[in-house]
Amino acid sequence: MPSPFPGMDPYLEHPKLWPAFQHQLLACLYQILLPGLVDRYRARVGNRTYVSEMPLFTSIIREEYTEEFIEIRTRTDNRLVTLLEVVSPANKTTQAGRQAYLDKRKEAVQQKAGIVEIDLVLQGKPTLTYSRDGLPEFDHAVSVTRATAPDRYEIYTATIQKRLPKFKLPLAPDDRDALLDLQAAFGRAYDLGGFGTLVDYKGSPPPDVPLTDASKTWIDDMLKQMKLR
Repeated sequence: MPSPFPGMDPYLEHPKLWPAFQHQLLACLYQILLPGLVDRYRARVGNRTYVSEMPLFTSIIREEYTEEFIEIRTRTDNRLVTLLEVVSPANKTTQAGRQAYLDKRKEAVQQKAGIVEIDLVLQGKPTLTYSRDGLPEFDHAVSVTRATAPDRYEIYTATIQKRLPKFKLPLAPDDRDALLDLQAAFGRAYDLGGFGTLVDYKGSPPPDVPLTDASKTWIDDMLKQMKLR
């Protein structure tokens, strides 16, 4: 069963579903990206692990996280050309997760690489700070930073009611960008992960993420029209 949502499905932010979804989405982005890379590049999926600690009464809850990312490197000298990240809820809600994410981003900047951030998470504090002046209202965004202009962002946006965008992934300055369809990657990840059978749209409460009243009403109406509620 395909996702009932036209774009990102906010139910996938549930802590029991997110790790599998993030893994599937990175894998599908990798599969879509790979055929379009010329011979001078190679792509690899890397990962980082960190521990988040949260005090609870007289004890401390420790959670270990493993997050994947995609690196595009030159074949000749293994130089990092582009880092592609899918932001996780932990990156936006925990100090350890945010620091681990920003440390990796800083490392890429220092290596003069391009950076692509895919943020499909509604909860927590954004990892990037940039002006929203002139931008439409949005729930999800792809932010692209080029090696030649590390202080500038190209922003591709979507709302919960719209499909996810296509975006340009920068390679070396003397090469053309790779075009990636985020909605196609999402659809493939949703199918391969079997999330249609894992999300109980009828019995589950509304997604535990920040949503406007209008968005909550839209979700309820949409799921009723599809006879999923």
